[in-house]
Amino acid sequence: MNLDDFSDLIERPDGGVRRDAEERRERMTIPVGSLGRLDELGEWLSAAQQSVPVRTIEQPRVVLFAGDHGVAGLGVSGRAAGTAHELVRATLDGATPLAVLARQFDVPVRIVDAGLDCDPELLPESVVRHRVRRGSGRIDIEDALTAEEAEQAVRLGMAIADEEADSGTDLVVLGDLSVGGTTAAATLVAALCGTDASVVTGRGGAGIDDLAWMRKCAAIRDALRRARPVMGDQLELLATVGGADLAATTGFLLQCAVRRLPVILDGVVSAACALVGQRAAFRAPDWWLAGQASGEPAQAKALDRMALNPLLDHGVIVGEGSGALLALPLVRAAAALAAELPERDPVAEEKDGADEGAEAGATYDDAT
Repeated sequence: MNLDDFSDLIERPDGGVRRDAEERRERMTIPVGSLGRLDELGEWLSAAQQSVPVRTIEQPRVVLFAGDHGVAGLGVSGRAAGTAHELVRATLDGATPLAVLARQFDVPVRIVDAGLDCDPELLPESVVRHRVRRGSGRIDIEDALTAEEAEQAVRLGMAIADEEADSGTDLVVLGDLSVGGTTAAATLVAALCGTDASVVTGRGGAGIDDLAWMRKCAAIRDALRRARPVMGDQLELLATVGGADLAATTGFLLQCAVRRLPVILDGVVSAACALVGQRAAFRAPDWWLAGQASGEPAQAKALDRMALNPLLDHGVIVGEGSGALLALPLVRAAAALAAELPERDPVAEEKDGADEGAEAGATYDDAT
């Protein structure tokens, strides 16, 4: 498998349709620009859907890729190593911010176990049946995955994207459930952007103290040394310093772009995978929205490299897809406004103009 092959498969959203959407917007009864960024979002959705007027968002879905990372054993996370399955269970039980928001917005949630480090019996078969391996390797001293596992994980993500597209999903809210995932994600961003570990090291969704931050920075520094020799091959890069969940997310994002399925990115993990996807197929980011600014420096760097401007900046750092899901109502609002606001009536405008001209003429006659 060569991820560069996606470059020939991915097209940009239809530019002609977008121009038609812009022209329709100019004909609406409210002034252009009065809806701010909602206008831009509506036109982007029109181009993605190849539809003017845009169709409203009817079948969104939250997709979460789950995995554990061996590097978490160094104490780089606010959660204990090997406990990502607890996040999965809490989400399934409706006891996480993401689960609460999903209920509130009436959006189904799909969790895919790509690399959890737990007994499969602890979770439903529908979650664990796709698992590539049990946990990912400690990226500061060993590869996260074998080459075969990396390809399997990417293909898993592609298959999930195809399933969603075939089932009628019209917008994906993408997130992750991982422990140690932000360390791997920051390593990918630093490698792809050519920056030092300290520039991309954040404190993660669980929050870490200064000592843990220093351990995390050191782990990213050591992982970077292992990443730099394989920069020319995105799949090998994912195998070296990524993980099963990150490789699956990358495959998912690229195949969503192939299938013309828009995606809202969440935090640093999805942003890092998107950056890998951009390196493979430069048109792919045109199919993605940045849902929120998470405060992670690696996320900011990745989004800047892809020229993606976050829709929200509310200081939400909990991760797990919550920030991206909070952006969904904004996207839905943009679609509804673009679809349902009326256009001006040209016949009525022409009549009004004629009436005004006649009135002005009568006034002139009276004056003379």
